[in-house]
Amino acid sequence: MTSYADALAYLDTHSNYDTTGRITSPTLERMQSLMAAMGDPQLTYPVIHVTGTNGKGSTTQMITRLLMAHGLAVGTYTSPHLERLNERISRNCEPISDDELAEQIAAVADLEGLMGIRPSYFEAVTAAAFRWFADIAIDVAVVEVGLLGRWDATNVCDAQVAVVTNIGVDHTEYAGPTTRHIATEKAGIVKPGSAVIIGETDPELAQCFVAAGGATHLLRGADFDVLENQLALGGRMLDLRTPTMVYPDVFLPLHGRHQGDNAVVALTAVEAFFASPVPGELVTEGFAEVVMPGRFEVMGHQPLVIIDGAHNPAGADTCAAVFFDDFDPAGRRLLVVGCLQGRDPREMLSALRADEFDVVLTCTAPSARGMPAAELTAAANAMGCDQVIEHATVEQAIDRALAIADPDDAVLVTGSLYIVGGARPYLRKVR
Repeated sequence: MTSYADALAYLDTHSNYDTTGRITSPTLERMQSLMAAMGDPQLTYPVIHVTGTNGKGSTTQMITRLLMAHGLAVGTYTSPHLERLNERISRNCEPISDDELAEQIAAVADLEGLMGIRPSYFEAVTAAAFRWFADIAIDVAVVEVGLLGRWDATNVCDAQVAVVTNIGVDHTEYAGPTTRHIATEKAGIVKPGSAVIIGETDPELAQCFVAAGGATHLLRGADFDVLENQLALGGRMLDLRTPTMVYPDVFLPLHGRHQGDNAVVALTAVEAFFASPVPGELVTEGFAEVVMPGRFEVMGHQPLVIIDGAHNPAGADTCAAVFFDDFDPAGRRLLVVGCLQGRDPREMLSALRADEFDVVLTCTAPSARGMPAAELTAAANAMGCDQVIEHATVEQAIDRALAIADPDDAVLVTGSLYIVGGARPYLRKVR
C-alpha cells in the first residue's frame, strides 16, 4: 500500500461504528496485540486521556493549546472527523499529511496480514496515530476517547492524567441504563498512576472515578471551578480557580457558557501534568489560540449562520441555550436539523427547543445511519412547530434556509456531526 486512496480503501473494508452503529464483543485484546507487535509505541510518551459525554473535543483542544504554549511538541488524537480523516491525528494542531497517514495505515495492514488480527476501523486509525506519535517523537499526547472508556481502543495507553468532562446519558446500548453505569465505564481509563481530573459535579458520579483508583483526584467545586463566566465579544471572559491559584480575566474565543467549564477542566489537567501552576501569560496565549471547527462556529452573517455538532440530548440542550442566550437576532430563527438513527427525534427536537424556531427544516444526515427526514418532520409537527419543511439532504435544507432568510434572521444547523461535516464545506462554497 503506497497511496492515501489505498489507505482509505483499506479502512473502508473494516467494521466501522460510525457506519453501522454497532460494536460486537467489546475487547482490548486485538488492540493490545497490535500495539505489542509495534513495540507498544503508546507507552513511549506521556498521555493525557480525556473522556466524558460532552465537551471532550473542546477540552482536548484547550489542553493541546496550553501545552503548545509551553513549547512542547503535542500529538493530538480526536474523533470523529468533520471533513477529512487526517483531522483526527495532528502534531501541534497540524493534521498528519496524506503520505504519512498512508504510511502508518500500511504498517497496520502489514501486521494484519502477518498476525491474522483484523482490527476495526477505529482500532486501525488509533494504532496509526500512536505509532506516528512515536515516530515523530512528540513530547506528550492528548488523546480523546472514542466511546465510553474501558473498552475503547485508546485505552491501551497509560494515562499520566485522566480527565472526565461530565457524565450524561448516551451510548446506552453499551452502558447503562443509568448514568452511574456510564460513569463506571468511562472510569476505566483511570490507571494506578493517573492524576484524575473530575469535571462531573454529581457526587455519586464523581465517586465512580475516585473509586477507580489513580494516584490523586481533583474535583470540580472542591478543588477547581469557574468563578466568573461572562459573555464577551467573540467568546467568554473567565475567572478560573485551580488547586494552585486564581487566573482572572481569561479570554476564551468560543461561544457558550459551557466552554468555561471545559476551560477550567483543561487548565487543571495541564497543571496536574506539570505538577505546578501555569504562568499567566501562557494561559492567555494558549486559550487565545483555541479553535473548534463545527462547535458553534459562525459561518456567515446577514443572515447569521451557525453550525454546531450537538448529537445527543445533553449537547442539544447546551446548543439551544447558547443560541437563545448568547445570540439575539432581530429577525426570525431557522433550524436546519438532521440526526442519526438510534436517537429519539422528539427528545432531540425538544432539547433543541425546535418549537421556539420560526421555521424548522429537516433533512437526512449523510450517513448510512442517517435518520430519515420524515421521522424528524413527524416529530416536529407533533411538537407543534409553526412551519416544518422537509428535505432529502443537508445541502438542500441549507439552500432553502438561505433562500427564505432575511439579513436580520439567524440559521442554526445542527443535530449530528455528520450534518455539520456536510454543511461546513458547502457553506464555505455558497457563503
